[in-house]
Amino acid sequence: MPQRLALFLLAFSLSAQTTVIKAQRMLDMQSGRIISPATLVVTGTVITAVNPAISPTGATVIDLGDTTLLPGFIDMHVHVLLTGAARYRADIVADTPADAVLRASVNARKILMAGFTTIRELGQIHPTKDLLAVSLANAGDAGWIDAPRIIAAGHAISVSGGHIDPEMHARVMPGLFRLGPEEGIADGADEAVKATRLQIKKGARVIKISATAGVMSLEATVGAQQMTEAEMKAVVDEAARHGVKVAAHAHGTEGIIAAIKTGVASIEHGSMLNDEAIRLMKERGTYLVPTTHLADTIDFSALPPAVKQKGDYVLPLARANLSKAIKAGVKIALGTDAPLVPFGQNAKEFGAMVDRGLSPLDSLRAGTSNAADLLGLTDRGQLTQGKLADIVAVPGNPLENIRATENVVFVMKGGKIYCRP
Repeated sequence: MPQRLALFLLAFSLSAQTTVIKAQRMLDMQSGRIISPATLVVTGTVITAVNPAISPTGATVIDLGDTTLLPGFIDMHVHVLLTGAARYRADIVADTPADAVLRASVNARKILMAGFTTIRELGQIHPTKDLLAVSLANAGDAGWIDAPRIIAAGHAISVSGGHIDPEMHARVMPGLFRLGPEEGIADGADEAVKATRLQIKKGARVIKISATAGVMSLEATVGAQQMTEAEMKAVVDEAARHGVKVAAHAHGTEGIIAAIKTGVASIEHGSMLNDEAIRLMKERGTYLVPTTHLADTIDFSALPPAVKQKGDYVLPLARANLSKAIKAGVKIALGTDAPLVPFGQNAKEFGAMVDRGLSPLDSLRAGTSNAADLLGLTDRGQLTQGKLADIVAVPGNPLENIRATENVVFVMKGGKIYCRP
Protein backbone atom coordinates (compact mmCIF):
# COMPACT_ATOMS: atom_id res chain seq x y z
CA MET A 1 0.00 0.00 0.00
CA PRO A 2 1.39 3.45 -0.85
CA GLN A 3 2.79 5.25 2.19
CA ARG A 4 0.50 8.27 1.81
CA LEU A 5 -2.62 6.09 1.80
CA ALA A 6 -1.38 4.18 4.84
CA LEU A 7 -0.77 7.41 6.75
CA PHE A 8 -4.15 8.79 5.72
CA LEU A 9 -6.01 5.67 6.84
CA LEU A 10 -4.11 5.61 10.12
CA ALA A 11 -4.91 9.27 10.83
CA PHE A 12 -8.52 8.72 9.79
CA SER A 13 -8.87 5.71 12.06
CA LEU A 14 -7.79 7.76 15.06
CA SER A 15 -10.67 10.22 14.58
CA ALA A 16 -13.54 8.02 13.34
CA GLN A 17 -15.61 5.12 14.62
CA THR A 18 -14.11 1.71 13.82
CA THR A 19 -16.19 -1.42 13.26
CA VAL A 20 -14.91 -4.94 12.69
CA ILE A 21 -17.22 -7.16 10.62
CA LYS A 22 -16.64 -10.91 10.72
CA ALA A 23 -18.26 -13.66 8.64
CA GLN A 24 -17.61 -17.23 7.61
CA ARG A 25 -16.59 -16.06 4.14
CA MET A 26 -16.38 -13.18 1.67
CA LEU A 27 -16.27 -13.06 -2.12
CA ASP A 28 -13.31 -11.45 -3.84
CA MET A 29 -14.97 -9.99 -6.94
CA GLN A 30 -11.73 -9.58 -8.86
CA SER A 31 -10.42 -13.13 -8.50
CA GLY A 32 -13.80 -14.80 -8.03
CA ARG A 33 -12.46 -16.67 -4.98
CA ILE A 34 -14.26 -17.29 -1.73
CA ILE A 35 -12.07 -16.18 1.17
CA SER A 36 -12.72 -17.88 4.50
CA PRO A 37 -12.89 -16.73 7.22
CA ALA A 38 -13.45 -13.05 6.50
CA THR A 39 -12.79 -9.90 8.51
CA LEU A 40 -13.37 -6.34 7.31
CA VAL A 41 -12.29 -3.30 9.28
CA VAL A 42 -14.42 -0.23 8.62
CA THR A 43 -13.32 3.19 9.81
CA GLY A 44 -15.69 6.05 9.20
CA THR A 45 -17.11 5.55 5.70
CA VAL A 46 -14.43 3.32 4.15
CA ILE A 47 -12.92 -0.16 4.42
CA THR A 48 -9.51 0.28 6.04
CA ALA A 49 -8.35 -3.35 6.29
CA VAL A 50 -9.23 -6.78 4.89
CA ASN A 51 -8.35 -9.81 7.02
CA PRO A 52 -5.70 -8.00 9.08
CA ALA A 53 -3.32 -10.11 11.17
CA ILE A 54 -4.43 -8.19 14.28
CA SER A 55 -7.84 -6.54 14.69
CA PRO A 56 -7.87 -3.01 16.11
CA THR A 57 -8.53 -2.71 19.82
CA GLY A 58 -11.57 -0.87 21.07
CA ALA A 59 -13.55 -1.42 17.89
CA THR A 60 -17.18 -2.52 17.71
CA VAL A 61 -17.22 -6.17 16.59
CA ILE A 62 -20.09 -7.66 14.56
CA ASP A 63 -19.93 -11.41 13.97
CA LEU A 64 -22.33 -12.46 11.22
CA GLY A 65 -21.59 -16.18 11.44
CA ASP A 66 -22.39 -18.44 8.47
CA THR A 67 -22.81 -15.67 5.92
CA THR A 68 -20.94 -14.33 2.92
CA LEU A 69 -19.86 -10.70 2.75
CA LEU A 70 -20.41 -8.99 -0.62
CA PRO A 71 -20.06 -5.44 -1.89
CA GLY A 72 -23.27 -3.42 -1.72
CA PHE A 73 -25.45 -4.30 -4.71
CA ILE A 74 -25.95 -1.81 -7.56
CA ASP A 75 -29.15 -1.60 -9.65
CA MET A 76 -28.50 0.22 -12.91
CA HIS A 77 -32.10 0.69 -14.03
CA VAL A 78 -34.66 1.96 -11.52
CA HIS A 79 -37.61 4.36 -11.66
CA VAL A 80 -37.88 5.17 -7.97
CA LEU A 81 -40.54 7.85 -8.45
CA LEU A 82 -43.08 5.47 -9.98
CA THR A 83 -45.52 2.99 -8.48
CA GLY A 84 -46.36 -0.41 -9.98
CA ALA A 85 -47.10 -1.09 -13.64
CA ALA A 86 -50.87 -0.84 -13.21
CA ARG A 87 -50.90 2.41 -11.21
CA TYR A 88 -48.20 4.73 -12.47
CA ARG A 89 -50.23 6.16 -15.39
CA ALA A 90 -52.69 7.76 -12.99
CA ASP A 91 -49.81 9.08 -10.90
CA ILE A 92 -48.39 10.98 -13.90
CA VAL A 93 -51.57 13.06 -14.02
CA ALA A 94 -52.56 13.19 -10.35
CA ASP A 95 -49.27 13.44 -8.44
CA THR A 96 -47.83 16.69 -7.23
CA PRO A 97 -44.01 16.77 -7.19
CA ALA A 98 -44.17 16.55 -3.38
CA ASP A 99 -46.38 13.44 -3.58
CA ALA A 100 -43.92 11.77 -5.95
CA VAL A 101 -40.84 12.51 -3.83
CA LEU A 102 -42.43 11.49 -0.53
CA ARG A 103 -43.61 8.19 -1.99
CA ALA A 104 -40.24 7.67 -3.65
CA SER A 105 -38.48 8.00 -0.29
CA VAL A 106 -40.39 4.91 0.86
CA ASN A 107 -39.46 3.10 -2.36
CA ALA A 108 -35.80 4.04 -1.91
CA ARG A 109 -35.70 2.63 1.60
CA LYS A 110 -37.12 -0.70 0.37
CA ILE A 111 -34.34 -0.90 -2.21
CA LEU A 112 -31.65 -0.09 0.37
CA MET A 113 -32.94 -2.70 2.80
CA ALA A 114 -32.70 -5.29 0.02
CA GLY A 115 -28.95 -4.66 -0.11
CA PHE A 116 -28.76 -2.17 -2.98
CA THR A 117 -26.54 0.64 -1.78
CA THR A 118 -26.33 2.37 -5.18
CA ILE A 119 -28.96 2.80 -7.90
CA ARG A 120 -29.04 4.52 -11.26
CA GLU A 121 -32.39 6.31 -11.50
CA LEU A 122 -33.13 6.30 -15.22
CA GLY A 123 -35.58 9.04 -15.88
CA GLN A 124 -38.75 10.42 -14.38
CA ILE A 125 -41.90 10.53 -16.48
CA HIS A 126 -43.51 13.13 -14.20
CA PRO A 127 -44.03 16.27 -16.34
CA THR A 128 -42.70 18.76 -13.78
CA LYS A 129 -39.65 20.80 -14.73
CA ASP A 130 -37.93 19.88 -11.46
CA LEU A 131 -35.56 16.90 -11.38
CA LEU A 132 -37.22 15.07 -8.51
CA ALA A 133 -34.77 12.17 -8.31
CA VAL A 134 -31.89 14.65 -8.02
CA SER A 135 -33.61 16.10 -4.95
CA LEU A 136 -34.07 12.58 -3.61
CA ALA A 137 -30.38 11.85 -4.21
CA ASN A 138 -29.40 15.00 -2.35
CA ALA A 139 -31.67 14.05 0.57
CA GLY A 140 -30.08 10.61 0.77
CA ASP A 141 -26.55 12.02 0.62
CA ALA A 142 -27.41 14.48 3.39
CA GLY A 143 -28.79 11.69 5.59
CA TRP A 144 -32.31 13.10 5.65
CA ILE A 145 -33.74 9.81 4.38
CA ASP A 146 -32.63 6.18 4.28
CA ALA A 147 -31.81 5.62 0.62
CA PRO A 148 -29.20 4.14 -1.67
CA ARG A 149 -26.68 6.42 -3.35
CA ILE A 150 -28.71 7.67 -6.31
CA ILE A 151 -27.21 8.46 -9.71
CA ALA A 152 -30.09 10.35 -11.31
CA ALA A 153 -30.85 11.03 -14.97
CA GLY A 154 -33.53 13.65 -14.46
CA HIS A 155 -35.85 13.67 -17.48
CA ALA A 156 -35.08 11.01 -20.07
CA ILE A 157 -34.72 12.46 -23.57
CA SER A 158 -37.36 11.44 -26.10
CA VAL A 159 -38.78 12.70 -29.39
CA SER A 160 -42.30 14.12 -29.33
CA GLY A 161 -44.66 11.17 -29.11
CA GLY A 162 -41.78 8.86 -28.27
CA HIS A 163 -41.66 6.15 -25.66
CA ILE A 164 -40.79 8.44 -22.74
CA ASP A 165 -43.09 11.30 -23.68
CA PRO A 166 -45.48 11.37 -20.66
CA GLU A 167 -48.45 11.77 -23.02
CA MET A 168 -47.65 8.32 -24.44
CA HIS A 169 -48.25 6.77 -21.01
CA ALA A 170 -51.18 8.79 -19.62
CA ARG A 171 -53.77 9.77 -22.22
CA VAL A 172 -54.66 13.41 -21.62
CA MET A 173 -55.92 16.26 -23.76
CA PRO A 174 -53.24 16.72 -26.46
CA GLY A 175 -50.80 19.48 -25.57
CA LEU A 176 -51.94 19.66 -21.93
CA PHE A 177 -48.42 19.26 -20.57
CA ARG A 178 -46.72 21.63 -23.10
CA LEU A 179 -43.44 19.74 -22.86
CA GLY A 180 -40.10 20.72 -24.35
CA PRO A 181 -36.34 20.19 -23.90
CA GLU A 182 -36.49 21.14 -20.22
CA GLU A 183 -38.73 18.09 -19.67
CA GLY A 184 -36.68 15.97 -22.06
CA ILE A 185 -38.88 16.24 -25.16
CA ALA A 186 -36.60 17.14 -28.05
CA ASP A 187 -36.88 17.05 -31.83
CA GLY A 188 -33.74 17.54 -33.89
CA ALA A 189 -30.09 17.64 -32.85
CA ASP A 190 -30.20 21.22 -31.54
CA GLU A 191 -33.08 20.49 -29.17
CA ALA A 192 -31.40 17.24 -28.11
CA VAL A 193 -28.29 19.19 -27.12
CA LYS A 194 -30.40 21.72 -25.22
CA ALA A 195 -32.28 18.96 -23.38
CA THR A 196 -28.99 17.35 -22.39
CA ARG A 197 -27.56 20.62 -21.11
CA LEU A 198 -30.67 21.37 -19.10
CA GLN A 199 -30.67 17.97 -17.37
CA ILE A 200 -26.99 18.30 -16.45
CA LYS A 201 -27.48 21.92 -15.35
CA LYS A 202 -30.09 20.74 -12.84
CA GLY A 203 -27.94 17.96 -11.41
CA ALA A 204 -28.32 14.89 -13.64
CA ARG A 205 -25.28 12.59 -13.39
CA VAL A 206 -26.30 10.31 -16.26
CA ILE A 207 -28.38 10.95 -19.38
CA LYS A 208 -30.98 8.53 -20.69
CA ILE A 209 -32.27 8.56 -24.24
CA SER A 210 -35.22 6.71 -25.76
CA ALA A 211 -33.69 5.29 -28.93
CA THR A 212 -36.69 3.11 -29.78
CA ALA A 213 -40.30 2.51 -28.94
CA GLY A 214 -41.09 0.43 -25.85
CA VAL A 215 -43.47 -1.91 -24.11
CA MET A 216 -45.20 0.16 -21.43
CA SER A 217 -46.11 3.21 -23.53
CA LEU A 218 -49.35 3.29 -25.50
CA GLU A 219 -47.83 3.49 -28.99
CA ALA A 220 -48.45 0.59 -31.37
CA THR A 221 -44.85 -0.45 -32.02
CA VAL A 222 -42.31 -1.84 -29.57
CA GLY A 223 -39.01 -1.76 -31.44
CA ALA A 224 -39.23 1.01 -34.03
CA GLN A 225 -36.32 3.47 -33.97
CA GLN A 226 -37.50 6.86 -32.69
CA MET A 227 -34.49 9.14 -32.18
CA THR A 228 -32.40 9.60 -35.29
CA GLU A 229 -28.74 8.68 -35.19
CA ALA A 230 -27.90 12.40 -35.46
CA GLU A 231 -30.06 13.21 -32.43
CA MET A 232 -28.48 10.40 -30.40
CA LYS A 233 -24.96 11.46 -31.35
CA ALA A 234 -25.73 15.06 -30.39
CA VAL A 235 -26.72 13.88 -26.90
CA VAL A 236 -23.72 11.56 -26.48
CA ASP A 237 -21.24 14.20 -27.65
CA GLU A 238 -22.72 16.93 -25.44
CA ALA A 239 -22.87 14.66 -22.39
CA ALA A 240 -19.26 13.61 -22.95
CA ARG A 241 -18.18 17.26 -22.80
CA HIS A 242 -19.54 17.27 -19.25
CA GLY A 243 -18.05 13.90 -18.31
CA VAL A 244 -21.49 12.28 -18.25
CA LYS A 245 -22.40 8.88 -19.73
CA VAL A 246 -25.50 8.04 -21.75
CA ALA A 247 -27.82 5.06 -21.36
CA ALA A 248 -30.08 4.13 -24.27
CA HIS A 249 -33.50 2.54 -23.87
CA ALA A 250 -33.55 0.33 -26.95
CA HIS A 251 -35.65 -2.71 -27.87
CA GLY A 252 -35.48 -2.77 -31.69
CA THR A 253 -32.47 -3.88 -33.69
CA GLU A 254 -31.97 -0.74 -35.82
CA GLY A 255 -32.19 1.58 -32.84
CA ILE A 256 -29.82 -0.61 -30.80
CA ILE A 257 -27.20 -0.55 -33.55
CA ALA A 258 -27.56 3.20 -34.09
CA ALA A 259 -27.20 3.87 -30.36
CA ILE A 260 -24.09 1.70 -30.09
CA LYS A 261 -22.49 3.51 -33.03
CA THR A 262 -23.06 6.89 -31.40
CA GLY A 263 -21.14 5.81 -28.31
CA VAL A 264 -23.73 5.19 -25.60
CA ALA A 265 -22.36 3.50 -22.49
CA SER A 266 -25.20 1.01 -22.15
CA ILE A 267 -28.13 -0.52 -23.98
CA GLU A 268 -31.14 -0.91 -21.71
CA HIS A 269 -33.29 -4.00 -22.40
CA GLY A 270 -31.74 -4.87 -25.79
CA SER A 271 -34.61 -7.19 -26.62
CA MET A 272 -33.94 -7.58 -30.35
CA LEU A 273 -30.17 -7.85 -30.31
CA ASN A 274 -28.79 -9.53 -33.41
CA ASP A 275 -25.31 -10.78 -34.31
CA GLU A 276 -24.20 -7.38 -35.62
CA ALA A 277 -25.34 -5.60 -32.47
CA ILE A 278 -23.59 -8.16 -30.29
CA ARG A 279 -20.40 -7.78 -32.34
CA LEU A 280 -20.52 -4.00 -32.02
CA MET A 281 -21.15 -4.15 -28.26
CA LYS A 282 -18.13 -6.39 -27.76
CA GLU A 283 -15.99 -4.26 -30.07
CA ARG A 284 -16.88 -1.00 -28.32
CA GLY A 285 -17.24 -2.27 -24.76
CA THR A 286 -20.91 -1.29 -24.59
CA TYR A 287 -22.76 -2.75 -21.61
CA LEU A 288 -26.10 -4.54 -21.80
CA VAL A 289 -28.50 -3.89 -18.92
CA PRO A 290 -31.08 -6.59 -19.70
CA THR A 291 -33.77 -6.03 -17.00
CA THR A 292 -34.71 -9.66 -17.53
CA HIS A 293 -36.56 -10.67 -14.35
CA LEU A 294 -39.53 -8.46 -15.24
CA ALA A 295 -40.24 -10.93 -18.06
CA ASP A 296 -40.92 -13.53 -15.37
CA THR A 297 -42.94 -11.38 -13.00
CA ILE A 298 -44.95 -8.67 -14.74
CA ASP A 299 -48.73 -9.23 -14.80
CA PHE A 300 -50.04 -7.93 -18.12
CA SER A 301 -53.66 -8.77 -17.31
CA ALA A 302 -54.22 -5.40 -15.64
CA LEU A 303 -52.53 -3.42 -18.42
CA PRO A 304 -53.92 -1.97 -21.66
CA PRO A 305 -54.35 -4.56 -24.44
CA ALA A 306 -51.77 -2.86 -26.69
CA VAL A 307 -49.18 -3.10 -23.90
CA LYS A 308 -49.97 -6.78 -23.31
CA GLN A 309 -49.67 -7.54 -27.02
CA LYS A 310 -46.24 -5.89 -27.20
CA GLY A 311 -45.03 -7.64 -24.05
CA ASP A 312 -46.18 -11.04 -25.25
CA TYR A 313 -44.22 -10.49 -28.46
CA VAL A 314 -40.97 -8.95 -27.28
CA LEU A 315 -40.21 -10.52 -23.89
CA PRO A 316 -39.58 -14.06 -25.21
CA LEU A 317 -37.20 -12.51 -27.76
CA ALA A 318 -35.47 -10.62 -24.97
CA ARG A 319 -34.86 -13.81 -22.98
CA ALA A 320 -33.40 -15.66 -25.96
CA ASN A 321 -31.22 -12.77 -27.10
CA LEU A 322 -29.85 -12.22 -23.59
CA SER A 323 -28.68 -15.84 -23.61
CA LYS A 324 -26.99 -15.20 -26.97
CA ALA A 325 -25.29 -12.08 -25.64
CA ILE A 326 -24.07 -13.95 -22.55
CA LYS A 327 -22.58 -16.75 -24.66
CA ALA A 328 -20.86 -14.17 -26.87
CA GLY A 329 -19.27 -12.44 -23.88
CA VAL A 330 -21.09 -9.09 -23.96
CA LYS A 331 -20.53 -7.10 -20.76
CA ILE A 332 -23.58 -7.30 -18.49
CA ALA A 333 -24.68 -4.97 -15.68
CA LEU A 334 -27.67 -5.62 -13.44
CA GLY A 335 -30.82 -3.56 -13.83
CA THR A 336 -34.38 -4.34 -12.81
CA ASP A 337 -36.64 -1.58 -14.21
CA ALA A 338 -38.24 -1.45 -10.76
CA PRO A 339 -41.13 -0.98 -10.04
CA LEU A 340 -41.86 -3.44 -12.90
CA VAL A 341 -39.94 -5.68 -10.51
CA PRO A 342 -41.39 -4.61 -7.14
CA PHE A 343 -39.19 -2.39 -4.99
CA GLY A 344 -37.35 -4.51 -2.46
CA GLN A 345 -37.32 -7.55 -4.76
CA ASN A 346 -34.51 -6.17 -6.92
CA ALA A 347 -32.18 -9.07 -6.03
CA LYS A 348 -34.36 -11.48 -8.00
CA GLU A 349 -32.55 -10.16 -11.06
CA PHE A 350 -29.43 -12.10 -9.98
CA GLY A 351 -31.24 -15.43 -10.26
CA ALA A 352 -32.98 -14.48 -13.49
CA MET A 353 -29.63 -13.70 -15.13
CA VAL A 354 -28.33 -17.10 -14.02
CA ASP A 355 -31.44 -18.71 -15.51
CA ARG A 356 -30.51 -17.09 -18.84
CA GLY A 357 -26.99 -18.53 -18.76
CA LEU A 358 -24.81 -16.21 -16.67
CA SER A 359 -22.69 -17.94 -14.03
CA PRO A 360 -23.46 -17.09 -10.38
CA LEU A 361 -20.10 -15.31 -10.13
CA ASP A 362 -20.70 -13.22 -13.23
CA SER A 363 -24.24 -12.48 -12.10
CA LEU A 364 -22.84 -11.10 -8.84
CA ARG A 365 -20.25 -9.10 -10.76
CA ALA A 366 -23.05 -7.68 -12.93
CA GLY A 367 -24.62 -6.22 -9.79
CA THR A 368 -21.38 -5.02 -8.17
CA SER A 369 -18.04 -4.52 -9.94
CA ASN A 370 -19.43 -4.41 -13.50
CA ALA A 371 -22.09 -1.90 -12.48
CA ALA A 372 -19.47 0.26 -10.78
CA ASP A 373 -17.38 0.13 -13.95
CA LEU A 374 -20.35 1.21 -16.06
CA LEU A 375 -20.93 4.11 -13.66
CA GLY A 376 -17.27 5.07 -14.00
CA LEU A 377 -16.88 4.92 -10.21
CA THR A 378 -13.82 3.29 -8.64
CA ASP A 379 -14.87 3.73 -5.01
CA ARG A 380 -17.35 0.82 -4.84
CA GLY A 381 -18.17 -2.62 -6.24
CA GLN A 382 -15.41 -4.54 -4.40
CA LEU A 383 -14.46 -5.31 -0.81
CA THR A 384 -10.95 -3.92 -0.81
CA GLN A 385 -9.02 -1.45 1.27
CA GLY A 386 -9.91 2.16 0.55
CA LYS A 387 -13.32 1.41 -1.00
CA LEU A 388 -16.56 2.75 0.42
CA ALA A 389 -17.89 0.65 3.27
CA ASP A 390 -20.94 -0.45 1.28
CA ILE A 391 -21.26 -4.03 2.51
CA VAL A 392 -24.00 -6.65 2.54
CA ALA A 393 -24.16 -10.16 3.95
CA VAL A 394 -26.24 -13.08 2.69
CA PRO A 395 -26.73 -16.51 4.27
CA GLY A 396 -24.60 -19.39 3.06
CA ASN A 397 -22.62 -19.22 -0.16
CA PRO A 398 -24.24 -17.33 -3.10
CA LEU A 399 -21.97 -19.10 -5.60
CA GLU A 400 -23.77 -22.30 -4.62
CA ASN A 401 -27.22 -20.70 -4.27
CA ILE A 402 -27.54 -17.40 -6.12
CA ARG A 403 -30.98 -16.82 -4.61
CA ALA A 404 -29.33 -16.25 -1.24
CA THR A 405 -29.03 -12.68 -2.52
CA GLU A 406 -32.78 -12.36 -2.04
CA ASN A 407 -32.37 -12.77 1.73
CA VAL A 408 -29.91 -10.04 2.74
CA VAL A 409 -29.31 -10.10 6.51
CA PHE A 410 -26.89 -7.19 6.86
CA VAL A 411 -26.70 -3.84 5.09
CA MET A 412 -24.06 -1.17 5.62
CA LYS A 413 -23.78 1.96 3.49
CA GLY A 414 -20.86 4.27 4.04
CA GLY A 415 -20.10 2.72 7.41
CA LYS A 416 -23.66 3.13 8.72
CA ILE A 417 -25.62 -0.03 9.52
CA TYR A 418 -29.20 -0.14 8.21
CA CYS A 419 -29.96 -3.85 8.73
CA ARG A 420 -28.40 -6.54 10.89
CA PRO A 421 -29.42 -9.86 12.46
